[in-house]
Amino acid sequence: MKIQLIRNATLKINYAGKTILVDPMFSVKGAFESYGGIERNPTVNLPIDVSEIIKNVDIVLVTHTHTDHFDETAQKALPKDIPIFCQPADEDKIKANNFINLTVIKDSLQWNGIEISRTSGKHGSGEILNHMGEVSGFVLQSKTEPTVYIIGDSIWVKEVKESLFKYKPEIIITNSGGAYIPDFEETPILMDEKETIKVAKEMPNSTIISVHMESLDHCTVTRNSLREMATKESINDNRLLIPKDGELIEFT
Repeated sequence: MKIQLIRNATLKINYAGKTILVDPMFSVKGAFESYGGIERNPTVNLPIDVSEIIKNVDIVLVTHTHTDHFDETAQKALPKDIPIFCQPADEDKIKANNFINLTVIKDSLQWNGIEISRTSGKHGSGEILNHMGEVSGFVLQSKTEPTVYIIGDSIWVKEVKESLFKYKPEIIITNSGGAYIPDFEETPILMDEKETIKVAKEMPNSTIISVHMESLDHCTVTRNSLREMATKESINDNRLLIPKDGELIEFT
Protein backbone atom coordinates (compact mmCIF):
# COMPACT_ATOMS: atom_id res chain seq x y z
CA MET A 1 0.00 0.00 0.00
CA LYS A 2 1.11 3.54 -0.79
CA ILE A 3 -0.35 6.83 0.35
CA GLN A 4 0.75 10.06 -1.33
CA LEU A 5 -0.16 13.49 -0.03
CA ILE A 6 -0.68 15.74 -3.02
CA ARG A 7 -1.63 18.93 -1.15
CA ASN A 8 -4.10 19.88 1.58
CA ALA A 9 -6.50 16.89 1.86
CA THR A 10 -5.86 15.57 -1.66
CA LEU A 11 -4.46 12.04 -1.44
CA LYS A 12 -3.57 9.36 -3.93
CA ILE A 13 -3.83 5.93 -2.35
CA ASN A 14 -2.73 2.65 -3.90
CA TYR A 15 -4.82 0.07 -2.06
CA ALA A 16 -5.44 -3.60 -2.87
CA GLY A 17 -4.25 -3.11 -6.43
CA LYS A 18 -6.45 -0.05 -7.07
CA THR A 19 -5.66 3.67 -7.16
CA ILE A 20 -7.98 5.92 -5.18
CA LEU A 21 -7.95 9.72 -5.42
CA VAL A 22 -9.34 11.50 -2.35
CA ASP A 23 -10.72 15.05 -2.27
CA PRO A 24 -9.15 16.50 -5.42
CA MET A 25 -8.27 20.20 -5.25
CA PHE A 26 -6.20 21.15 -8.30
CA SER A 27 -6.35 24.97 -8.30
CA VAL A 28 -3.17 26.97 -8.77
CA LYS A 29 -1.94 29.20 -5.97
CA GLY A 30 -4.35 32.07 -5.24
CA ALA A 31 -7.10 30.83 -7.55
CA PHE A 32 -10.01 31.27 -5.14
CA GLU A 33 -11.15 33.34 -2.22
CA SER A 34 -9.53 33.79 1.17
CA TYR A 35 -11.11 31.87 4.03
CA GLY A 36 -9.30 33.65 6.85
CA GLY A 37 -8.91 37.16 5.49
CA ILE A 38 -5.14 36.73 5.06
CA GLU A 39 -4.50 35.74 1.44
CA ARG A 40 -6.20 33.99 -1.45
CA ASN A 41 -6.27 30.20 -1.57
CA PRO A 42 -4.61 27.85 -2.07
CA THR A 43 -1.52 29.43 -0.53
CA VAL A 44 0.87 27.05 -2.32
CA ASN A 45 0.97 25.48 -5.76
CA LEU A 46 0.53 21.82 -6.57
CA PRO A 47 3.81 19.88 -6.37
CA ILE A 48 2.78 17.58 -9.23
CA ASP A 49 1.14 18.19 -12.62
CA VAL A 50 -2.58 17.48 -12.73
CA SER A 51 -2.08 15.02 -15.59
CA GLU A 52 0.23 12.96 -13.37
CA ILE A 53 -2.14 13.13 -10.40
CA ILE A 54 -5.10 11.72 -12.32
CA LYS A 55 -3.04 9.13 -14.17
CA ASN A 56 -4.26 5.56 -13.52
CA VAL A 57 -6.90 6.67 -10.98
CA ASP A 58 -9.64 4.05 -10.63
CA ILE A 59 -12.07 5.93 -8.38
CA VAL A 60 -12.45 9.29 -6.66
CA LEU A 61 -13.63 9.58 -3.05
CA VAL A 62 -15.18 12.92 -2.11
CA THR A 63 -15.71 13.45 1.61
CA HIS A 64 -17.65 16.67 0.95
CA THR A 65 -17.78 19.33 -1.74
CA HIS A 66 -16.23 22.40 -0.11
CA THR A 67 -13.94 24.09 -2.61
CA ASP A 68 -10.76 22.93 -0.87
CA HIS A 69 -11.88 19.30 -1.34
CA PHE A 70 -13.52 19.28 -4.77
CA ASP A 71 -12.74 22.44 -6.68
CA GLU A 72 -13.74 23.69 -10.12
CA THR A 73 -10.32 22.89 -11.57
CA ALA A 74 -10.60 19.26 -10.50
CA GLN A 75 -14.14 19.04 -11.81
CA LYS A 76 -12.91 20.18 -15.23
CA ALA A 77 -9.81 17.97 -15.24
CA LEU A 78 -11.43 14.70 -14.21
CA PRO A 79 -13.10 12.60 -16.94
CA LYS A 80 -16.87 12.87 -16.68
CA ASP A 81 -17.19 9.08 -16.63
CA ILE A 82 -14.68 8.50 -13.84
CA PRO A 83 -16.26 6.60 -10.91
CA ILE A 84 -16.93 8.98 -8.01
CA PHE A 85 -18.04 7.84 -4.56
CA CYS A 86 -19.63 10.43 -2.27
CA GLN A 87 -21.94 11.04 0.68
CA PRO A 88 -25.72 11.33 0.07
CA ALA A 89 -25.70 15.06 0.76
CA ASP A 90 -23.50 15.74 -2.27
CA GLU A 91 -25.23 13.59 -4.89
CA ASP A 92 -27.15 16.39 -6.60
CA LYS A 93 -24.23 18.83 -6.61
CA ILE A 94 -21.84 16.36 -8.23
CA LYS A 95 -24.43 15.24 -10.77
CA ALA A 96 -24.99 18.89 -11.66
CA ASN A 97 -21.38 18.99 -12.84
CA ASN A 98 -22.19 16.29 -15.41
CA PHE A 99 -20.40 13.37 -13.77
CA ILE A 100 -22.21 10.27 -14.99
CA ASN A 101 -20.65 7.49 -12.89
CA LEU A 102 -21.61 8.47 -9.37
CA THR A 103 -22.10 6.09 -6.44
CA VAL A 104 -23.60 7.31 -3.18
CA ILE A 105 -22.36 5.56 -0.06
CA LYS A 106 -25.01 5.55 2.64
CA ASP A 107 -23.34 3.00 4.89
CA SER A 108 -20.88 0.71 3.11
CA LEU A 109 -20.32 -1.15 -0.13
CA GLN A 110 -17.99 -3.66 -1.74
CA TRP A 111 -15.92 -2.56 -4.71
CA ASN A 112 -13.27 -4.76 -6.35
CA GLY A 113 -12.37 -6.56 -3.14
CA ILE A 114 -12.39 -3.36 -1.07
CA GLU A 115 -15.06 -2.54 1.49
CA ILE A 116 -15.65 1.21 1.66
CA SER A 117 -17.60 2.39 4.70
CA ARG A 118 -18.82 5.92 5.28
CA THR A 119 -18.33 7.49 8.71
CA SER A 120 -19.72 10.63 10.32
CA GLY A 121 -18.06 13.68 11.80
CA LYS A 122 -18.68 17.32 12.64
CA HIS A 123 -17.03 20.18 10.75
CA GLY A 124 -16.93 22.43 13.81
CA SER A 125 -19.14 23.08 16.82
CA GLY A 126 -21.67 25.55 18.15
CA GLU A 127 -23.11 28.21 15.88
CA ILE A 128 -20.51 27.75 13.15
CA LEU A 129 -21.50 24.10 12.65
CA ASN A 130 -24.82 25.21 11.17
CA HIS A 131 -22.97 26.86 8.30
CA MET A 132 -20.50 24.08 7.48
CA GLY A 133 -22.79 21.40 6.09
CA GLU A 134 -22.55 17.63 6.30
CA VAL A 135 -19.19 15.91 6.05
CA SER A 136 -18.10 12.29 5.94
CA GLY A 137 -15.05 10.11 6.36
CA PHE A 138 -14.29 6.77 4.76
CA VAL A 139 -12.84 3.48 5.98
CA LEU A 140 -11.04 1.20 3.52
CA GLN A 141 -10.84 -2.52 4.33
CA SER A 142 -9.37 -5.41 2.39
CA LYS A 143 -8.13 -8.90 3.20
CA THR A 144 -4.74 -7.98 1.74
CA GLU A 145 -4.21 -4.52 3.28
CA PRO A 146 -4.26 -2.70 6.63
CA THR A 147 -7.51 -0.92 7.48
CA VAL A 148 -7.36 2.80 6.67
CA TYR A 149 -9.63 5.41 8.26
CA ILE A 150 -9.81 8.76 6.47
CA ILE A 151 -11.45 10.92 9.14
CA GLY A 152 -12.12 13.88 6.84
CA ASP A 153 -12.97 17.41 7.96
CA SER A 154 -14.02 16.79 11.54
CA ILE A 155 -13.06 17.84 15.01
CA TRP A 156 -12.81 15.27 17.80
CA VAL A 157 -16.40 14.14 18.44
CA LYS A 158 -18.09 10.96 19.59
CA GLU A 159 -18.74 9.87 15.99
CA VAL A 160 -15.00 9.83 15.31
CA LYS A 161 -14.23 7.99 18.54
CA GLU A 162 -16.92 5.41 17.81
CA SER A 163 -15.49 4.81 14.33
CA LEU A 164 -11.98 4.40 15.73
CA PHE A 165 -13.07 1.69 18.12
CA LYS A 166 -15.45 0.04 15.66
CA TYR A 167 -12.97 -0.38 12.82
CA LYS A 168 -9.68 -0.40 14.78
CA PRO A 169 -7.76 1.03 11.81
CA GLU A 170 -4.04 0.39 11.53
CA ILE A 171 -3.70 3.67 9.62
CA ILE A 172 -5.60 6.85 10.47
CA ILE A 173 -5.53 9.96 8.29
CA THR A 174 -6.35 13.18 10.15
CA ASN A 175 -7.11 16.60 8.68
CA SER A 176 -5.16 18.51 11.30
CA GLY A 177 -5.02 22.12 10.09
CA GLY A 178 -6.91 23.60 13.04
CA ALA A 179 -8.84 25.82 10.61
CA TYR A 180 -11.21 28.55 11.78
CA ILE A 181 -13.79 30.94 10.37
CA PRO A 182 -13.24 34.67 11.06
CA ASP A 183 -15.10 35.88 14.16
CA PHE A 184 -15.24 32.27 15.39
CA GLU A 185 -11.55 31.73 16.11
CA GLU A 186 -12.29 29.95 19.38
CA THR A 187 -14.20 27.15 17.64
CA PRO A 188 -11.93 25.34 15.16
CA ILE A 189 -13.55 23.47 12.28
CA LEU A 190 -10.73 20.93 11.99
CA MET A 191 -8.61 18.98 14.42
CA ASP A 192 -5.72 20.96 15.83
CA GLU A 193 -2.51 19.76 17.48
CA LYS A 194 -4.22 18.69 20.73
CA GLU A 195 -6.99 16.73 19.03
CA THR A 196 -4.54 15.02 16.68
CA ILE A 197 -2.46 13.93 19.66
CA LYS A 198 -5.67 12.68 21.29
CA VAL A 199 -6.31 10.43 18.30
CA ALA A 200 -2.78 9.06 18.59
CA LYS A 201 -3.16 8.37 22.31
CA GLU A 202 -6.58 6.77 21.93
CA MET A 203 -5.19 4.42 19.27
CA PRO A 204 -1.66 3.53 20.46
CA ASN A 205 -1.23 0.71 17.95
CA SER A 206 -2.17 2.81 14.92
CA THR A 207 -0.07 4.94 12.58
CA ILE A 208 -1.38 8.48 12.21
CA ILE A 209 -0.88 10.43 8.97
CA SER A 210 -1.70 14.12 9.41
CA VAL A 211 -2.53 16.34 6.42
CA HIS A 212 -4.58 19.48 5.53
CA MET A 213 -1.84 21.88 6.66
CA GLU A 214 0.07 24.81 5.17
CA SER A 215 -2.07 25.22 2.06
CA LEU A 216 -5.06 27.36 3.14
CA ASP A 217 -5.01 30.74 4.85
CA HIS A 218 -7.38 29.84 7.69
CA CYS A 219 -5.38 26.84 8.92
CA THR A 220 -3.39 27.64 12.06
CA VAL A 221 -1.53 24.36 12.57
CA THR A 222 1.84 23.93 10.88
CA ARG A 223 3.86 20.79 10.39
CA ASN A 224 6.39 22.11 12.88
CA SER A 225 3.83 23.02 15.55
CA LEU A 226 2.24 19.57 15.31
CA ARG A 227 5.59 17.82 15.46
CA GLU A 228 6.66 19.89 18.47
CA MET A 229 3.54 18.97 20.42
CA ALA A 230 3.85 15.31 19.43
CA THR A 231 7.43 15.24 20.70
CA LYS A 232 6.37 16.89 23.95
CA GLU A 233 3.64 14.26 24.35
CA SER A 234 6.05 11.38 23.59
CA ILE A 235 4.42 10.47 20.27
CA ASN A 236 7.24 9.01 18.17
CA ASP A 237 7.96 10.22 14.65
CA ASN A 238 7.25 6.75 13.27
CA ARG A 239 3.74 6.77 14.80
CA LEU A 240 2.77 10.25 13.67
CA LEU A 241 3.71 10.89 10.04
CA ILE A 242 3.46 14.45 8.72
CA PRO A 243 4.17 14.27 4.99
CA LYS A 244 5.25 17.17 2.84
CA ASP A 245 3.25 18.05 -0.27
CA GLY A 246 3.96 15.42 -2.89
CA GLU A 247 5.51 12.97 -0.42
CA LEU A 248 4.86 9.26 -0.92
CA ILE A 249 4.55 6.95 2.09
CA GLU A 250 5.03 3.24 1.38
CA PHE A 251 3.89 0.47 3.71
CA THR A 252 5.56 -2.92 3.50
